[in-house]
Amino acid sequence: MARALGDQVLVVTGASQGIGRETCLQLAMHGSSVVLAARNEEALRTLATEVERIGGQAEVVVTDVAEWPQVEALAGRALDRFGRIDSWVNNAAVSVYATFDELAPDEIERVIRVNLLGVMYGTLAAIPHVRREAGTIINVGSALSARAIPLQAPYVAAKHGVKGFTEAVRMELEREAPGVNVVLIMPSSINTPLFTNARSRLGVKPMPVPPVYEPRVVAEAILFAAENPARDIVVGGSGKLLVEGERISPWLTDRYMLQGDLAFRQQRTDRPDDGVDNLFEPSRGAGSTTGEFGEGSKSTSLYTRYLEFHPQVKRGLLWASLATLVIGIRRLGR
Repeated sequence: MARALGDQVLVVTGASQGIGRETCLQLAMHGSSVVLAARNEEALRTLATEVERIGGQAEVVVTDVAEWPQVEALAGRALDRFGRIDSWVNNAAVSVYATFDELAPDEIERVIRVNLLGVMYGTLAAIPHVRREAGTIINVGSALSARAIPLQAPYVAAKHGVKGFTEAVRMELEREAPGVNVVLIMPSSINTPLFTNARSRLGVKPMPVPPVYEPRVVAEAILFAAENPARDIVVGGSGKLLVEGERISPWLTDRYMLQGDLAFRQQRTDRPDDGVDNLFEPSRGAGSTTGEFGEGSKSTSLYTRYLEFHPQVKRGLLWASLATLVIGIRRLGR
C-alpha cells in the first residue's frame, strides 16, 4: 500500500520546466518531500523556494540524466537528505524537430541518451529503494510511445523505447518485488516549454499538435500514480484517440496524417527559429510550468479523470462494448 503523498519522498527529473515543475508544485500542496533534478540550477532554486513556501520540502540536485554517475549521485543525495525514496518520476526530455536525414549523429544520440537512457538510469537507481519501500517508479512516455508522427523520429523512437522498457521492468519486478508499481504515463500534446527549448531545423519554432492540454493535467496523473496501483495512464482524450488509431489501423492513421501534410503543418509555428535550445546546454532563466500555447488549451481531461483514474469503469465499458458487438453479430447472422 503506497504512502499518502504527504508522507512520501519523491525524486522528479526534468523538474525545472513544464510537467516536472508542475508536478513538484502540486506535490508541495500535499506536503511531500521532493528531490528536484534537472540541469538548470537557477530554475531548480526558484522551484525549491516555491515548493517550500507552499508547504513541501525540497532538495536541489543539478543532474544530467544522460550520465549514470550523476543519476547515481542523485539517488544518494535523496537518501542523505530524506533517508528513503518512495516514488521516482522519470520525466526529463529534449527534442529536435527535423526530418531524420537532416539530423547530425550527435543530435540523434543526445535525444536517445536523455529520453531513453535517462529513464533506464533513473529506474536502475530507483529500484533498490522502491523495492524496500514497496514504492513506485513512474516513467513519463507519450502518446507517441504508441503512435509515431513525422519530424520527431529520435524522440518517437525513445518514447517507444520507454514503453517497451517499462513493460519489461514491470514484469521483472512483479516477479521479484510484487509490492512495487511501475507506471507508464502517456500524455497528449502539452503546453510546456519543451517546444521553445527544442532544436529546430524547420526554420521556425515548433509547436504541439492540437488539441493541447495544460501541464497540470499530466501532474494530476503522476500524483494519482504515486498513490494508486496503475499500469498505463493516457493523459487526454486526443492521445487516447491516437493510441487507438494505431491499434485499429496504422495505415489509415498514416493516410490521415499525410493528407494535406497535416502532421507536418500542425507542428510548425509562424515564428522564426532563434537558434536557442537546450539539447546540449541547460535551459536558461527561472523556469516555467507552461509554454507559449495556452490559448485554447485544456486545463482538465474528463477522459483521464473519469476513465484512466478508474480502470474498473474502463474495463466495464470495454466489456459492455464487446457484449454489444457480439449481440449485434449474432442478430446479423439470423
